[in-house]
Amino acid sequence: MDFLTAMEIAKSGLTAERARLNITAMNIANANTTRTMEGGPYRAKSVVFRATPLAEPVPAFGEVLDTARGRLRKVEVTEVLEDETAFKEVFDPGHPDADENGIVRFPNVEVAEQMVDMISAQRAYDANVTALDSVKAMALRALDISR
Repeated sequence: MDFLTAMEIAKSGLTAERARLNITAMNIANANTTRTMEGGPYRAKSVVFRATPLAEPVPAFGEVLDTARGRLRKVEVTEVLEDETAFKEVFDPGHPDADENGIVRFPNVEVAEQMVDMISAQRAYDANVTALDSVKAMALRALDISR
């Protein structure tokens, strides 16, 4: 594995975690949104990750290298799913979005869950940055050896 391969894997992790953090931030920002462009309250979203092979096996590099590359995986966001759980219903007859019974439907966003997801995304992002820094340090040390 060369330095660029390790950097590509760390980059894919950074990109995926940034997408997860963006979705989490959007969920928290819309935790009280009762009216969306589609109509109705905001529906919480989540990100689906998938491990993908780093590169297609290249027959020119030999079978051993092909096998090693076939095992390396990077991560990518495959889709953003909407949470299909029920909306929260609150009795508030004075709210502008209340129905005829005075019930207001609020988003199905659990702020505590979103905060945990945000911290998890931040930790994973930090780990990928650390991996990237390690690769960079190793490359610089390799250059020092060659001097």
